[in-house]
Amino acid sequence: MVLTAMQSWVANTSGIHLMFFLHVTTGPDNTNNVMALAFGVLIVALVVVGSLLIMADLNDNMMPAAELMNLQMQH
Repeated sequence: MVLTAMQSWVANTSGIHLMFFLHVTTGPDNTNNVMALAFGVLIVALVVVGSLLIMADLNDNMMPAAELMNLQMQH
């Protein structure tokens, strides 16, 4: 119940921010604002997803500590 209330509050707050602070409305003269907002969201999503993919790949390629210790003991 609390989660549902928080979700509705966030949705309402986001709508208020879009309308009053970013001036994004449904009028035909606001096409540029909507396109700029969508482009910004796309760029942020690409950076976040790309960073997560790079970090996951680096994590897979790291040598475990046990193997590293065995290599040091052999020499």
